[in-house]
Amino acid sequence: MGDIRHRGRAQQPRHLPYYDGDLSPKIAALSEIALFAALSETELQALAQRAVEKRFAAEEMLFWEGEECVGIFLIVQGSVKIFRTSPGGREVMLSIETAPATVAELPLFDGGPYPASVRVLEPSVALFINKHDFQQFCRQYPDVALKVLAVVGRRLRQLVGLVESMTFGSVTQRLAKMILDASKAAGADTFDLTSTHQELASRLGTVREVVSRNLGRFRAQGLIRLQDRQVEIVNRAGLQQEADAQG
Repeated sequence: MGDIRHRGRAQQPRHLPYYDGDLSPKIAALSEIALFAALSETELQALAQRAVEKRFAAEEMLFWEGEECVGIFLIVQGSVKIFRTSPGGREVMLSIETAPATVAELPLFDGGPYPASVRVLEPSVALFINKHDFQQFCRQYPDVALKVLAVVGRRLRQLVGLVESMTFGSVTQRLAKMILDASKAAGADTFDLTSTHQELASRLGTVREVVSRNLGRFRAQGLIRLQDRQVEIVNRAGLQQEADAQG
């Protein structure tokens, strides 16, 4: 299983002179990340000095689940997918993180391996901080550790919600709820569906054909309109009934 999963893995990402030795862009990028938004200029500068810029092409891997944690990745441009792989090879998507974002916070502190895999969805830029450098930084600035725990706590809540959505209710219910949640996040009845049908299936623990079939049914029932990757909720009450249906 390990050999199959690592086959075709991208080469070690290049270190390009994106910041050209100037800490100011790094500091500005770090201040946009929720984990470090409250840090002082001095703290941000100390963190920026430890950060190494890495660039990734689409489909490259940051790391695979089970690998030894070597550090934290701060996504300052682009987006990545966090997922786990079942023994049978099926990917289950945990989340999509879009810059500014962080991945791999937990194993920095518990000493364990990376608990999930991370694949780049589009050309991305990350600031990488070595595990030992980050731990040293946290000892120097203890407030950072508390902020990291807050982010880890939010991610845990997301995972609990994911487990609940994959355990309870039918795929139809979960898909309806996902559309409603996406609408709420967008603040509008019309929004862009950022995930492909395959990614939706991965998130719902099913296959692409089932997602496509249910979206088609929602459209035929007049609950939604679909135009390319844009979704419009036409009958919110009806879609909510689908989400709340029993059995």
